[in-house]
Amino acid sequence: MNRVAGVYISFPFCAQKCTYCNFASGVFPRSLQDEYQGVLVAEIERHRFEWRPETVFLGGGTPSSMELPALAAVLAAIPGRPWKEATLEAAPGTVTAERARAWSAAGINRVSLGVQSFIREEIAATGRNHRAETVVSDLETLREAGISNYNIDLIAGLAGQTMSSWRQSLDWIARLSPPHCSVYMLEIDDDSRLGREKLLGGVRYGAGRLPSEGETADMYELAVDWLAGLGIPRYEISNFAQPGFESLHNLKYWQLEPYIGFGADAHSFDGTERWRNMESPEEYVGAGSAEPVAANLMEEKFFVGLRLTRGICPTPQEWRRYEAPIGRFVNEGLLETEGETLRLTRRGVLLSNEVFQEFLNQ
Repeated sequence: MNRVAGVYISFPFCAQKCTYCNFASGVFPRSLQDEYQGVLVAEIERHRFEWRPETVFLGGGTPSSMELPALAAVLAAIPGRPWKEATLEAAPGTVTAERARAWSAAGINRVSLGVQSFIREEIAATGRNHRAETVVSDLETLREAGISNYNIDLIAGLAGQTMSSWRQSLDWIARLSPPHCSVYMLEIDDDSRLGREKLLGGVRYGAGRLPSEGETADMYELAVDWLAGLGIPRYEISNFAQPGFESLHNLKYWQLEPYIGFGADAHSFDGTERWRNMESPEEYVGAGSAEPVAANLMEEKFFVGLRLTRGICPTPQEWRRYEAPIGRFVNEGLLETEGETLRLTRRGVLLSNEVFQEFLNQ
């Protein structure tokens, strides 16, 4: 259970909760955050690292708001520095020169900015308050601190978003030319504030101004072509990168490589078993992790591996087991084969959840 090539750190604390978010993150008392940070360091220090970690990823929440001494203590507890890749998720407006220098000194060499949109009205509808100029300033600050590897997150399907405004956000990507970009199609969970509003017919969070599923898919498709034209091709359903700048840590998830997660709701995988910590910060501080369960590697190979643009190479046994769904999806134009390779088609990417579910049901 100690086979580790990647490390994920969960910091579920935010200054405000985004309207579409249903993660186990949010605004919590400062006293809980202080206690959480101590428990987090203790959990890392108890772990026996039999392998040297290659990648580290701090997600949340808003780990860029973590106090610098606490962040330094967390990273100091992880062996292997300098890591091949150490990513910190950041909210625009939380990047300062002092923080960026401290992040770099602590081993961070990649930052993922949760921009979501460059359009002021769309940003405000999510519950955030940054501007496009904030992002420009943050990236300059990161580069001055020696962090030139960064990702920009965008979301297609936000309240009030149109194809015209989406083009404006993509135009900002063209100007900034990030080495990595993530594009997510908004999925509204009923447990989020936006989801509850949609169910009840409210107006506060813009549920009545959401683009249709078809419009959101068109925005995503435009992004695929736009980013490819900028030399940032898609390598995974939601992720695009200049060659050589793919996320090494996230690739571990899609390639079924081992990783260990620390903190609330953090998941772990050692190559044969999966387990996760308690979901909420309060539960995590009091209870820790759950019991491991065996992973079904054959199912997972299709479920996560097909997310990659390059696809997967099933074994003869896997071809036989999934012969019926593969044949059906190939006939429907959702999957394609090339030699021993199986991959989603462009249309299949848009209906990927339907494809994945079929392999989980076999």
